Formats: sequence, C-alpha cells, structure tokens
Amino acid sequence: MAQRIIIDPVTRIEGHAKISIHLDDAGNVSDAEFHVVEFRGFEKFCEGRPYSEMPGITPRICGICPVSHLLASAKAGDAIMAVNIPPAADKLRRLMNLGQFIQSHALSFFHLSAPDFLLGWDTPPAQRNVFGLIAANKELARAGIRLRQFGQEVIQILGGQKVHPAWAVPGGVRSALSEAGRAKIRAWLPEAHATTRVAFDLFKHTMETHKREVQFFGNFPSLFMGLVEPDGTWEHHGGKLRFTDSSGCIIADQLEPSKYADYIAEAAHPGSYLKSPYYSPLGCPDGMYRVGPLARLNVAERMGTPLADAELKLFKGLGRGAVTSSFLYHYARLIEILTCIERVEQLMDDPELGSDYLRADAGINSLRGVGVSEAPRGTLFHDYTVDRDGLLRKVNLIVATGQNNLAMNQTVAQIARHYVRGTDIPEAMLNRVEHGIRCYDPCLSCSTHAVGQMPLEVRLLGPDGALLNRVTRG
Repeated sequence: MAQRIIIDPVTRIEGHAKISIHLDDAGNVSDAEFHVVEFRGFEKFCEGRPYSEMPGITPRICGICPVSHLLASAKAGDAIMAVNIPPAADKLRRLMNLGQFIQSHALSFFHLSAPDFLLGWDTPPAQRNVFGLIAANKELARAGIRLRQFGQEVIQILGGQKVHPAWAVPGGVRSALSEAGRAKIRAWLPEAHATTRVAFDLFKHTMETHKREVQFFGNFPSLFMGLVEPDGTWEHHGGKLRFTDSSGCIIADQLEPSKYADYIAEAAHPGSYLKSPYYSPLGCPDGMYRVGPLARLNVAERMGTPLADAELKLFKGLGRGAVTSSFLYHYARLIEILTCIERVEQLMDDPELGSDYLRADAGINSLRGVGVSEAPRGTLFHDYTVDRDGLLRKVNLIVATGQNNLAMNQTVAQIARHYVRGTDIPEAMLNRVEHGIRCYDPCLSCSTHAVGQMPLEVRLLGPDGALLNRVTRG
C-alpha cells in the first residue's frame, strides 16, 4: 500500500516549508518533495512603484540577505538609467557584498548546520541548536558569532545599519568608506582569519568522520551555474554566467546575465509556491542545475586570492570532474568566507573607497533593467519593466532557493532512500532528511518573499489520506 511521510514544517532554515516522502507498497521510498507553503507576493505589490524605490523596498523581503536584494535592485536601476556607475561605487558595492557573504555563510555554518555534525544526529532537538553548541564548545560558538558580527560590521560601516541599509541606489551608492571605518575593518581581519582556519580544521575532520553523509547527502550529477570573470576567476558582483556539467565540462560560457530568459526557464509545481528554474536548452528536469557556493566553486577555475586558491585546489580534488556532493556545500562556504576576507583585506589598501564621486545621474533610458549579483545562496536576478515615467509595470525575481529546488527534491529523496524504512519515523532520520535541505541553506523568505514559524510535524498518510502515524516537535 503506497504511503506518504510528511515533514511539516522543516526546522532551522530561513522560513516555513514541509517535506513529503512517498513510500511504495513495500515501504521503501519512491520519491520525495520539498514544499514551500508561504506566499506574500512582492513581485505583484511592487507594481506601480517608482523603480528608484526598489532598493529600499526589496531588501525587506528578508532579514538575512537584504544586502543581496539591495545590490541586485540597484543594478537593475543602473540598467534602466543605462549608466556605468563610478569605479569607487562599484568597489564599495563589492565590499558590502563581501561583508554579506561572510555574515550569511557564518550564520549557516555555525548556527544552522554545525549543531548536526558536531553534536550528533541523535542529540535531542532541544539541544541540537546553537545553544547546545554553546554548551558543548563555548569558544567555537563565540568565534562563529564573532565571525558573523565581522560581516555585519562591514555592512553597518558602509550602510549605517546591519539590516536593510538604504545605501545602494540606481547609479551608485550614497556614501564612501570613512577612515575610521577602514581602521575598524582592518583591526578585525586577524580574528576573522583565525576563526576561518579553525572552521576549516573542524570541517575537514568532519569529512573524515561523516563519509557516509558525503556519499549520500545530495550526491548526484547535475549542472552548475555561477558568475565568473572572463578568465574563469570566481566572481560575486559582475562578470558573465557559466554553466558546467557534473564532469566539469563547460557547456555554456560568458552568457549575458541580462538575457537570462534565453537560457533559463521556470517550471511551476502543484503543492508549492516555489518555482523551479532549469537550463532551458535541456528542458525540465534534465536541465536541473545548482547554484550557490558549491556551484560557484565548480564553475570557477580560481578564487583570485592566494589562501583560497590553495583551498580550492583541495576542494576540486574531492570530485571526478565537478564536486557533486551537496554535503560539501559547507566546505565551499568556508572557502568563500576565506576568499571574502582576503578580498576585504586587499580593498583596505585602495584609496578610491574614500572618493566623493559615487553616483551617476540620468533619466529613464531603457524601459527594462535586469540586475544580477551573486547572493550567498546563489545567483540572484531582479528584472524590472517600467513605463516612461519610471513606474514598474512588471517585476520578476529569481532567487537561489528556487534555482536549487529540483536539486533539493532529489537530495531529500536520496537521503530518505538510505534512512527511511517502513512507517517508523525516528528522530535521527528526520534530522538527516532536514539536513539535506540545510546543505543548500535555503532562504524561503526570499524564494516566496514571506516569513514563517518553524515547529515540526511529521505525518504518515495512507493512500486514502488516513493518518497512520504522527510525530511533532518544536
């Protein structure tokens, strides 16, 4: 008799979702689905607003990645004005994005994911969180909190506040980096480097003790997409798009991000508000691709900084072609944190960050503008269509969590096949399935532009909808 296990909602992610695990007549897993059950509709209620307001509006989509929406929205405004922003403004936007990567990746690694592989899958949920991590390893937890704080300080120094800074605008930015701010960032760099080294040592040990997770947590062939410079160097706020396959071969390169609709299509699925983008030349689901840290490191040939380049070489040695295990998203995040710290360090010697030439001015020169930037979780697209008065007529946002949707479904199914047996619903099984989602660090607030509470309910249903088993927590 076919049955279904529902994990509703999933915990320790940004937002509210549920997982359905389908069992066949023999009690084995046949399929799995990741449902996003929130909806708020930012794309619709932005219609009619002036495009110039969008960098102030869209960061409210999320409190974790507001900088990502701020920068992508400002870039869309640049395109509507058809201007090249001043070089200092570009460098300052990049500096804020580096701070955003550091704070978001530190949150994901230390707060959301590390409690699983450091405290153990069987640890009770009430202890398996950042507070349990503090109790078990106070210094590590403190270092992780401080590393996130460093990224937030970079954002606050530039934008005036850590969350929702009204700083980047169409045509540039509002203010430069002060000398006091430069000194404060410089003083924090040694500690940031030291914490990152501790995290590397920790996760490399984890890879040795969690070989089964590396093998089964979302380890499958797919495409990968991310921004790169013309020579293949890792990029986070410019460049062109590159697609590679699971063998590491480049299948499309130097694609113009503003023409994303020529090679990315979106599929809708019943039971979820989250759309599933795919590489349109291959169709759906064959065109499934992953974005974010794992994908960016797979498409890049170098990170562009010495310490991170050495780590990238080790990372690429973990795959035959591309690195395909989603459990290694955690390793990729640490390499990106290191890259960002090194790049922040380099920028501190650039006198142009104090320039007062920060903004280009122009009117409406294009009725459509697309802004593309790498957010911590993956490539982010803001696509605005305006009228002659600059009022928005259409808005389309494609976020990383949506682009990873097909891969998250496959990850959940793969993990469930190895740990789910019959109608029993053990806690450790639930947490492993959830952790498959946490590898991607999904931000459901961004994906459907809403927020939600996160208790957990798991239901096992028969084919007639009858409740066979139920487990709750939170």
